[in-house]
Amino acid sequence: VQLQASGGGLVQPGGSLTLSCEGSGFTLEDYAIGWFRQAPGKEREFVSCSSRGTDDGNEYYADSVQGRFTISRDSAKNSASLQMNNLKPEDTAVYYCAADSKFWVCETADSQGFDYWGQGTLVTVSS
Repeated sequence: VQLQASGGGLVQPGGSLTLSCEGSGFTLEDYAIGWFRQAPGKEREFVSCSSRGTDDGNEYYADSVQGRFTISRDSAKNSASLQMNNLKPEDTAVYYCAADSKFWVCETADSQGFDYWGQGTLVTVSS
């Protein structure tokens, strides 16, 4: 299982970015996909998760991003994305995508529940 995250960059407050997570070596439907982030000097925190199954699987969001971020998955492309709108300076962090086959892993919102990780992509929100 390999994951490749991309799409980070510099954006002004209020702007938007879409992060992508491309998978290889596994079938996306068989895995939950999670997004986590880590800001400088802080611990890694949960952002969003899409449970395993079809592209219409259950979605989970941290309170801090609810209503601004949207997770999606495309089984045909074996990829997932995180659409981020109305970005705030406090969203600045390195964002990671992760995958795991456990049915309940999204409900834990716990990074330690995910076995597979992509490299991070940096999102900087600044004017």
